[in-house]
Amino acid sequence: MPELPDVTLYVEALAERLVGHRLERVTLRSPFVLRTVDPPVQALVGRTVGAVRRLAKRIVLAFEGDLFAVVPLMRLGRFRWADPGKKAKNAAGKVLLATFEFDAGTLHLVEMGPKKRAALHVVQGEAALATFDPGGIEVPTASPEDFARALTRHNHTVKRALCDPRILAGIGNAYSDEILWEARLSPVKLTQKLTESELDALYHATRSAMQTWTDKLRRECDGAFPEHVTAFREDMAAHGRYGKPCPRCGAPIQRIVYADRETNYCAPCQTGGKPLADRALSRLLGKDWPKTMEELEELREGVK
Repeated sequence: MPELPDVTLYVEALAERLVGHRLERVTLRSPFVLRTVDPPVQALVGRTVGAVRRLAKRIVLAFEGDLFAVVPLMRLGRFRWADPGKKAKNAAGKVLLATFEFDAGTLHLVEMGPKKRAALHVVQGEAALATFDPGGIEVPTASPEDFARALTRHNHTVKRALCDPRILAGIGNAYSDEILWEARLSPVKLTQKLTESELDALYHATRSAMQTWTDKLRRECDGAFPEHVTAFREDMAAHGRYGKPCPRCGAPIQRIVYADRETNYCAPCQTGGKPLADRALSRLLGKDWPKTMEELEELREGVK
């Protein structure tokens, strides 16, 4: 799911193109995309967009009449934009979920995968909109004390806590890897075991990563509509870089996999050189799970 830096760029790009403009037509291309029935989606037609907001990882179009279109993009949902008289790239066929035709251009909601999880909700009133807020604190405006309280309220692994929208707003699998790499923290360390200095390092790493990546993506877009929203970027330090050298120490980036998600980390920088137990392999090997990175590499070579 696009995280805070990408969602922020979407919000800025949509606000620039839609605020003050009227929705002339909405067409649902997938029967599953609309998840609400009252008010009907057609109630948006003829109304002007007053603002575009970010609600955690959700994007909200605020229309006159206190109506809101709420879009959780989920993992593979994306927006495409076309100026009047032009066509958007990759916005046709089975990937197209919905089309919003404005007097300023056309916004397409697409999903680049077979599982249709991206959604559209239409609600009326701030109270109804608030039900979509999972409650996590906003890192860019949170104090160190607010951050520490939120992280340590429950005893989770720090990776899970960073990705929990009820704790922190806007962070997911990709940027949590970058934050933990920057803070030099193990993804499986428990939040209530974090020292004061580790919490401080995590706070500053989180704010730094969010601001640095938001600024970097703004420069890349240079005013254009975001077209390359992805969780994998070549200049990331850890996420998606399994087997590649850590930009800080040169050791190969490691990973642990659960379901269809993976956590990437640098063992020398983050875990004292010890390999973290991959759930599937560690269950298989039990007490034979390697204790050092050298043993892990030997095991992998044997598997090959």
